[in-house]
Amino acid sequence: MANMHKYGEMFHDLLQVRRRVFIEKRGWELPSVDGYEFDQYDNPYSRWLVLHRYGEILAGVRLTPTTAQCGIYTYMIRDAQRGLLEDIPSDLLICEAPVSPKVWEASRIFVTDDVPARDRLLVRTQLLQAITDAAYREGAKFVIGIVPYLWKRWSRRLDLDSGAFGPKREIAGEVCQVALLKTKLNISKGN
Repeated sequence: MANMHKYGEMFHDLLQVRRRVFIEKRGWELPSVDGYEFDQYDNPYSRWLVLHRYGEILAGVRLTPTTAQCGIYTYMIRDAQRGLLEDIPSDLLICEAPVSPKVWEASRIFVTDDVPARDRLLVRTQLLQAITDAAYREGAKFVIGIVPYLWKRWSRRLDLDSGAFGPKREIAGEVCQVALLKTKLNISKGN
């Protein structure tokens, strides 16, 4: 929120791209008004990261501290565990959801279809580096998030310091898993 004004229409564009990615392409049932996708986790506690090329959004993510509290909501994984989100299973973690300034949640992670196949690994690498750098600057040691089960394949390829933090679960037609990622990374450039 503090520097959103410096980026012109980027936040507006991000919410439109999220609508295309999550609602139109993936078919998720999410809140949408006037062409934007947003929910209760897009609040002043969150940070939004956007990778773009000359204003064209290539990838993005929302980061939220696990200490966030906005009305009855905290962060997506914890609220799912608490039974507040009917579309996400409550047994997606191996333990109680963390509430700590040292842990931030990454959600609404995407790379657009506009990114050519030859560039996708590089864009994913840049996005992961941006996620861990931003969380680290906020004081986090770890980032937690729901990721496609295939994350293991590219996390090994990128030599990420990460691991499963929950069992495989189907969410919105995709096989997913909660993963925990250390924030101080030295990611290879995907080559």
